[in-house]
Amino acid sequence: MLRSLEIRDMLIIDHLVFEPGDELNVLTGETGAGKSILLDSLGFVLGWRGRSDMVRKGCDQGEVEAVFHLSPDHPARAVLDQAGISCEDDDLILRRVNQRDGRKSAWANGRRASGEVLRALSETLVELHGQQDDRGLLNPRVHRKLLDEFGQLGPLETSCRTGWRALAEAAKTLENAHARLAKVQAEEEFLRHSVAELDALAPEAGEEATLDAHRRLMQASERISSDIAKAFQTLGSGEGAEGRISDALRWLEDAQDHAGEIVAAPIENLHKVLDNLGDALAGVEAALQALSFNPHELEQAEERLFAIRALARKHNVTPDALGDFAAGLRDRLRALDQSAEEISGLEAAQAQALATYEKSATRLTAARKKAAKALDKAMAGELAPLKMERAVFLTEVSAAQPGPEGQDNVCFQVATNVGAASGPLNKIASGGELSRFLLALKVCLTRDAAGLTMIFDEIDRGVGGATADAVGRRLADLAVGGQVLVVTHSPQVAACGAVHWQVAKQVKDGVTLSNVTALSKLERVDEIARMLAGDTVTEAARAAARELLKKGQG
Repeated sequence: MLRSLEIRDMLIIDHLVFEPGDELNVLTGETGAGKSILLDSLGFVLGWRGRSDMVRKGCDQGEVEAVFHLSPDHPARAVLDQAGISCEDDDLILRRVNQRDGRKSAWANGRRASGEVLRALSETLVELHGQQDDRGLLNPRVHRKLLDEFGQLGPLETSCRTGWRALAEAAKTLENAHARLAKVQAEEEFLRHSVAELDALAPEAGEEATLDAHRRLMQASERISSDIAKAFQTLGSGEGAEGRISDALRWLEDAQDHAGEIVAAPIENLHKVLDNLGDALAGVEAALQALSFNPHELEQAEERLFAIRALARKHNVTPDALGDFAAGLRDRLRALDQSAEEISGLEAAQAQALATYEKSATRLTAARKKAAKALDKAMAGELAPLKMERAVFLTEVSAAQPGPEGQDNVCFQVATNVGAASGPLNKIASGGELSRFLLALKVCLTRDAAGLTMIFDEIDRGVGGATADAVGRRLADLAVGGQVLVVTHSPQVAACGAVHWQVAKQVKDGVTLSNVTALSKLERVDEIARMLAGDTVTEAARAAARELLKKGQG
């Protein structure tokens, strides 16, 4: 609820503090006294769009501060949490400054806040209603939401939204599957040819490097074989190293009988040399045999090597990646082969999602029609005390294009005269009738207004006498559950207020200034008498005012 509104240097207000009560607050005053400025200033601090030239003449900036009391479960707390703004106690302090050049700055509990955050907060804090209120009850686009709130259909609407999301996801999944299938079908011939070609060659990772090295070895084998053969000849022939070392060893062994230990060490070393030389000869011989190949073998190696490289270039991959590439192509072919079964399953899933959504939407439609009857009955009960017992209010629930909120359009229709055709609320009702329709709707739709400030701007325009008295009483009833602020020119409505505020302007040092004052009982009698009689307040007008107050407070 709004605890206080402090305004500095806005239009014709230099400094004003407005501290409304918890129930019905009525604001009265002559036309042009500044009542609309009060509401404009409240709208300014809440981030509403409005006039830009609000800074008082001669001032550099204007400022508005509003303090709201928040219950522990107030929805404004969720907005503050999302914005990263703390609210440790029960008060929310909003402050907004308007510079002369049009720049605006705002704070919420001392933290900078954007206009978007202010507007999100305002939706949880304040409702503004007037005869030209196209943002709320008169806007057909919100009638469905209002009916759902009246019927407490939130769980059914949530179920419908969940079903719609599931249906949309199923449809998207099926669409993607069809797109993948069309793409694969378009390249099926290429895929099958490529897989057959790769399977026929069956390249292995690392094979290209192995083939290349073997090919190079075979190409150089003639020259290498010749050198290795010469080495083998040098080492192993009778005139080679092995024969000469054997001769030397034999000579030393013949001389050992006479030379003794002198030749023992050379003989031992020569035996070792012969052993190592034998190993070397065996290795050289093995190398010589390894280098012997059939010329056809080189041709086969080159053909396979070139085939592997050609396929790699064709598919723009490395030779070692051909195996994985082939596996990927086979997966795409399997997807093609399995696509019919997959799409059949996805179509079944979409059909199931559609059935689930339609079931939820049908339940929601039935609940809306039931709630519509209950709202129409409640409205009939409210219209009678407002002197509109012959008027008919009808909540029309009609078929609409399916969507997340269901498959219904909701429109509030009225017929103001017996036998007259019904039509949209904002087109059929006259000014006075519209005021009463809006008030009756607000009473019916407001189940729990705790913590909410409702503002009615001249909603009683066009009515008077007993009808105005009925309007005032209904406003007082509405204020029992929440704070209500009413700007009114009706003395009957003003008499029903729990707190009466007078907005007046005065000229001070050649400057017109506006202020708001809470009226005492005596002052209230004079103000209502002025509203009854005009500029000249008579004792008869005061007596009538006292009678209105007695009746309004009874």
